[in-house]
Amino acid sequence: MKRLVAFVASFLAVSAVMGQGVIDVHSHIITPEFTSALKSEGRLMDEGFPLPKYDVEKHLKWMDEAGVQTSVLTLAAPQPFADGGDHALTTIRQCNETAARIKKAHAGRFLFCAALPLPNVDAAIREAVYALDTLKADGIKLATNVNGQYLGAAELDTLFAVLNEHKAVVILHPHRPEPVNGAVMQQTPLAMQEYLSETTRAVANMISRNVLARYPDVKVVVPHCGAYLPLAVPRMKSLTPVMQANKMVGEIDWEENLAALYYDLAGAHSPEAIRMLLTITTPDRLLYGSDYPYVAPQVLSASLLRMKSYLNSEPDLAPFKEMILHKNAERLLGMSQTKPTANEAPTSNTSRPNTSRNTSRARSTW
Repeated sequence: MKRLVAFVASFLAVSAVMGQGVIDVHSHIITPEFTSALKSEGRLMDEGFPLPKYDVEKHLKWMDEAGVQTSVLTLAAPQPFADGGDHALTTIRQCNETAARIKKAHAGRFLFCAALPLPNVDAAIREAVYALDTLKADGIKLATNVNGQYLGAAELDTLFAVLNEHKAVVILHPHRPEPVNGAVMQQTPLAMQEYLSETTRAVANMISRNVLARYPDVKVVVPHCGAYLPLAVPRMKSLTPVMQANKMVGEIDWEENLAALYYDLAGAHSPEAIRMLLTITTPDRLLYGSDYPYVAPQVLSASLLRMKSYLNSEPDLAPFKEMILHKNAERLLGMSQTKPTANEAPTSNTSRPNTSRNTSRARSTW
């Protein structure tokens, strides 16, 4: 095992020198203030497992070994509640300022998406404006829910209006569902199943209320290979007429809603997972994600090496290797002004993902 790890590290280090570095859109910052706040609230184990330690130098060491040029930092789950007191607002501000300092101290190596003190919407709007305008955050991190306030809720429309004005990138991350069945959590840890449900639920909520269509300048990154969305989207479409007949939902602009979505490949990525995603989106919407520091560095390095291997060897996916590893993220985050070439993306409007259920049909359009 040690020899394998050493080989992987050596191979990736050489690859980093020889080629363009990878852009990692899914990594987490865990500050002392954040940990202390959760401890004071008795919520360190809210997500069913302990928070890992975070150290920026160790993060950089792994990035150098793995060939990752830039990592996007977001606050881990859970987050302090802004329940009327000032402690959560202060903690989240401290976390955002720490992330901004890391970005400045290591220019080109880190970006960050700021956390917001939800469910206090007014405070969240103030923090979003401060983070984007003053701290120069590269986007916003939103939890699927905070203390039971789920994305898609009407009270969040004012926040999305502000994010739309800023043309913000939003990175989603699942949090513990509220309310939660503790017995279910013990049987199947959140990260194994409920996180996927949480992500799917939050995106479905937003789609059902046309949030993403009504605020089209907000671009949303869906984590963990799109969760259950490749299965959920066709089902939602098929059930929409029944829901509309019963006045449970209104008209849904599927094209505009889906056009706002990008997908990171953190977690159980595979050629099969990518092909499933391509039934609801296009290759220019796929992004690499690591989930550092929740996974051991040597495992992340081996996983990235495996991804590069199948992106080289699978004929239908090989044209999209550079897009997935860095080009798509560069465009989304404003790191590059280059447009997709004819070989990289659909010849039609790249902001309109193909939503066909048939994978081979979706791939045939590139």
